Amino acid sequence: MHHRTVAECMTREVVRVRPDTRFKEIVELLADNHVTAVPVVDVSNRPMGVVSEADLLRRSTARADPPGPSRVPDPQAWDRAKAEGVRAEELMSAPAVCVRPDWTVAGAARLMAVHDIKRLPVVDEEDRLQGIVSRGDLLRVFLRGDDAIRDEIEQDILRRMLRLAPSEVTVEVHEGQVTLGGSVEFKSRIPIIERLCHGVDGVVSVHERIAYRTDDVHDSSGAR
Repeated sequence: MHHRTVAECMTREVVRVRPDTRFKEIVELLADNHVTAVPVVDVSNRPMGVVSEADLLRRSTARADPPGPSRVPDPQAWDRAKAEGVRAEELMSAPAVCVRPDWTVAGAARLMAVHDIKRLPVVDEEDRLQGIVSRGDLLRVFLRGDDAIRDEIEQDILRRMLRLAPSEVTVEVHEGQVTLGGSVEFKSRIPIIERLCHGVDGVVSVHERIAYRTDDVHDSSGAR
């Protein structure tokens, strides 16, 4: 069973800035490259932090008078931030939360969730920037076709890993939702099958309707 890695979905050509890059230049880089954030790297190309549109807006509104409920940035505050030449190292969210290229998509997604961030710089063993991965990149795994998901469950999990015959467990997949049917000898195998199916890339949910002939969980025989 192959889990997609960060290396397979990350963006390798990364727009980056140095700590002394000025506010206006960062804004222009974001606009010109159609990105919403850039990593800030040191002279050795190691990420120090990330500057996002939210960081820029936060700076531009920091001195704005709150005249009412409007959340629109004060144009004068924005202009002041540009004029002052605020640098990336003063704007960035730091330290940078990074991930390795060989991490699984699921592992990277969990790291994003824990830190409540939208993107992760990808670094090598020496912590040098190799790419960047976003929430959108990770979500692409769920665009995987139903046929590919079903084939992986049937061939890799049921046949190769669990040595089950094709007639024992049936697999249906619709828009990433897996439904398992059929019958197995031991009840204890059912949660194992279900857990392994959850781990297949592209699976949204697993619904289990597998019968069993022997209840080895409670040391009693039965059927359902």
